[in-house]
Amino acid sequence: MSLPIACHNDLFGTLGQIDPSHLADIASRGYKSVINNRPDNEGGPDQPKNAEIAVEAQKLGLAYAYLPVISGAFTAEQVAEMAHLLKTMPTPILAFCRSGARSTNLYQLALQLG
Repeated sequence: MSLPIACHNDLFGTLGQIDPSHLADIASRGYKSVINNRPDNEGGPDQPKNAEIAVEAQKLGLAYAYLPVISGAFTAEQVAEMAHLLKTMPTPILAFCRSGARSTNLYQLALQLG
């Protein structure tokens, strides 16, 4: 099954929750970086842990960042950090959360910072 990545442009896409096994597909699509915007345990004990995803990303040579945010409660610091990651991580970048909406909203806010 193909991952339903929402490609916002050539440099950025979003996706719902992934597990470590999805990273090979993500890398094969040309993504160079992954940002995890979902707090650990938000979806209960079956949600893949950040550390597990980070280890697999590293094995595949992907840059990886953990920037957990609560949906609808972004802080100015989180928006600024997202803007920083967008400017400094290798592109294209894929961000994920539960459904992809939170990552999309955070991305849009970060773009406003220039």
